[in-house]
Amino acid sequence: MSTREASDADDPIIESRDQLVAPMLSGEKPASAWRIGTEHEKLVYKREDFRAPSYDEEGGIRDILLSLQEFGWEPIEENGKVIAMKGDDGTVSLEPAGQLELSGAPLENLHQTCMETGRHLAQVKQIGDRLGVGFMGLGMWPDKTREALPVMPKGRYDIMMRHMPRVGNLGLDMMLRTCTIQVNLDYSSEADMAQKFRTGLALQPLATALFANSPFTEGKPNGYLSYRSHIWSDTDPHRTGMLPFVFEDGFGYERWAEYMLDVPMYFVFRDGKYIDAAGQSFRDFMKGELPALPGELPRESDWWDHLSTAFPEVRLKSFLEMRGADGGPWSRICALPAFWVGLLYDQTALDAAWDLVKHWTMEEREALRNAVPRMGLDAPLPKGGKLQDLAKQVLSIARSGLTSRARLNDAGDNETGFLETLDEIVESGVVPAQRLLDRYNGEWAGDVTRVYKYSF
Repeated sequence: MSTREASDADDPIIESRDQLVAPMLSGEKPASAWRIGTEHEKLVYKREDFRAPSYDEEGGIRDILLSLQEFGWEPIEENGKVIAMKGDDGTVSLEPAGQLELSGAPLENLHQTCMETGRHLAQVKQIGDRLGVGFMGLGMWPDKTREALPVMPKGRYDIMMRHMPRVGNLGLDMMLRTCTIQVNLDYSSEADMAQKFRTGLALQPLATALFANSPFTEGKPNGYLSYRSHIWSDTDPHRTGMLPFVFEDGFGYERWAEYMLDVPMYFVFRDGKYIDAAGQSFRDFMKGELPALPGELPRESDWWDHLSTAFPEVRLKSFLEMRGADGGPWSRICALPAFWVGLLYDQTALDAAWDLVKHWTMEEREALRNAVPRMGLDAPLPKGGKLQDLAKQVLSIARSGLTSRARLNDAGDNETGFLETLDEIVESGVVPAQRLLDRYNGEWAGDVTRVYKYSF
């Protein structure tokens, strides 16, 4: 989630609708300037007893962050507490229960992306070895209750945690117990954005299935392959979902701004502090009628903040975020951007991928999205067959797209090698969560703590 460093006291007041579409318009770039930004979260645990460390304890989350200074990272503070680190490889920040996230730098190719991931994991592992801490790539804590988890000292999290139970049953689980991998991608025009958004949203259930990696809750199988994905179905209906309007004629920046105006607010950031505006209306804010700040009009930075508070499975800011995947190990961190770059950064591949899904009805899209968390690649397709069948076609398209990009490393290899971890999943039809369940029911003899041996 976004990390604010300071209050933007001097930025412009929003006085026109042009300012609402400006962030999206500013994201337009020629294909030569398109970049890849990869975000990945991991669970942090003490090796001695597998508990989640608190922020303040010795060897806890604060100490992990500060230890990154050894590698050139610089602290970002909120109210005197370090909440993130910034450096050449992006930002390392905290999720609500101490999940550690790298929001990577915008990079030109997947070789750079995977090297960035490797650098980051090597750094935190070195720190973890010294502090007695491990890091695990799963979509959800396999054995922790909400009550067993710490809460990090970030003002926006306090506001969100108070608000979540008012609007859904699983929002606190989303905040405290889940991890994801995300990919941020560029577009050249409003039409290009719309085609990528639609294709990404329609195929997001496939990404969820391929990366499904959260089959346990509080030490037992939960009946899902991606419980993390299921959690989003009961988090907050005002800011989640498959967004039918994205597939309607005329979808573009203006329609996205209209949607965001209807997403209830969480907060306003002023003088280094978060002011609770949960459930209030940005439309009222624009009229000077926000109860949290009566008489005050929003600034452009307030709109940028608000754009980060909707959680559909594809999100638009000044770039597109692909948000459907569970957290996982290094190989799958590299595979997710390869999947989406292959599909969306080559026009022939993008057209072919859209052709596969453009005739689905909204009801069919919703049905597939709802089936995938339990069924994975066995989920039925709208026109017959199962998701595994579509996966083979889509992966072939992604491979063609990466081949066409022809981004080579020093050894002369293109980017298609990063898809190999998905090849085995698609060929077998067995997603990562099923591998974990097989071990749980076999060699682990029902002891879910054995999963900790599969740390990074």
